[in-house]
Amino acid sequence: MPMDMEASSSFKEGAAEIVFFDLETTVPKRVGQRFRVLEFGAIVVCPMKLVELESFTTLIRPTDLSAVALRSSRPDGITRAAVATAPLFEEVADKIFSILNGRIWAGHNIRRFDCVRIKEAFAEIGRPAPIPVGMVDSLGVLTNKFGKRAGNMKMASLASYFQLGQQKHRSLDDVRMNLEVLKHCATVLFLESTLPSILQEKWKTSSTKTTRSRANGKLNCREESSRKSPPSSPGYQLRSVPYSREGLGIGKMTAKVKNLFYMAQGKQHLNVLLKHSRLLLR
Repeated sequence: MPMDMEASSSFKEGAAEIVFFDLETTVPKRVGQRFRVLEFGAIVVCPMKLVELESFTTLIRPTDLSAVALRSSRPDGITRAAVATAPLFEEVADKIFSILNGRIWAGHNIRRFDCVRIKEAFAEIGRPAPIPVGMVDSLGVLTNKFGKRAGNMKMASLASYFQLGQQKHRSLDDVRMNLEVLKHCATVLFLESTLPSILQEKWKTSSTKTTRSRANGKLNCREESSRKSPPSSPGYQLRSVPYSREGLGIGKMTAKVKNLFYMAQGKQHLNVLLKHSRLLLR
């Protein structure tokens, strides 16, 4: 099984939920400094329906408050004043443990970063760290399956590619964006596997990006040689919870896909696609 999608032998089918989580931390500026957790955010998701079941987020005050910058370089960044009255990690450790332990862990680049920071934080307070029953690191999965059509595969680049807005670099916003990115990537991969002779060949012969039409201001897909620049829209707009079928992006895509496939392969291929789409959404 791939390293970025794995499950323990104790996992029972239908028994585990997926928890998407993310940490915001300090950034060490010199040798000997360590990462300090400043924020934890997570959503628990049903793996069968991709419905958000619960969420939790909290700022965290490090024991060394001087490690936190007085000002953040990001508009929504975490400052020393923001965490000055936040709970210490040991005060929220029980809640974080209960959310993570015994579930499938999911997130973007969590294997190399977030998982390590969680272990360090629990070790610092002398407690055993939570243990996942499986792990899905979307950075590794999407690099292997989706390729680098969206650029450098950072969450901000993927969100820009799918017009989901700008990454806020706040834990709860980022995990919800992570889930939306996975839904969009899965939809594209499903469509390509359904009609490989049409869609996969398109990726090989052209560089496609989404731009605004000057005529009507609506988003249209064009083939251009340059890479899409990040959107100027303010902040990531959260989806309603629980996510509806339209939240998967498939409902909105159907009309565009329908027109494309009518022109390319005729009604027979479209009927196959719609049949499989209905099965996917059940």
